[in-house]
Amino acid sequence: MAVSGSSDIDIDATPEQVLDAIAAVEDLPERSGSHQSAEVESRHPDGRPNRVRAKVSAAGMSDEEVTDYTWDEPGSVSWTLVSSSFQSKQNGAYTLTPSGSGTHVHLDLEVDVKVPLPGFILKRVLKGALDTGTKGLKKYVESR
Repeated sequence: MAVSGSSDIDIDATPEQVLDAIAAVEDLPERSGSHQSAEVESRHPDGRPNRVRAKVSAAGMSDEEVTDYTWDEPGSVSWTLVSSSFQSKQNGAYTLTPSGSGTHVHLDLEVDVKVPLPGFILKRVLKGALDTGTKGLKKYVESR
C-alpha cells in the first residue's frame, strides 16, 4: 500500500541556499533522526549529488537505501529510490519558490514498503519524513 503526502514551509533563505543545504546530503543525520548515515556515491558534472546511499531507521526497521537525485536549479530537486531492502518505492521532490525575503518550500513524497505494514504505521512514517523534510530542513538552513 503506497502512501503519499505533501508539506509546505517558508524558509528565511534564498532558493540557492536551500538547494545547497539539500545537496549537503552528508549532513542528513544532523537534520533527520531517522538517518544514521548518508554518503554521495556519484555526482553530476556540476558537483551536485547524483547517487546517494543512506542508512535509515523507521518504524522499528533499519534499511540501507540508494536514491538518485535530479536537480532542476533553481526551482526543484527530486529523487527516486534505486534499491532498498525495506522499501519498494520512494519518490520525492522539493519545489522552491522565492517569497519575500525567503523561499517557499513544497515537498511531495510517496513511499511504499515490501513488508506488509498496517496503514496507520506507514502513514506515521510518512508524516515523520514530511516533518523532517520541511521543519528539519528549515532549522538546518536557518542555522547555517
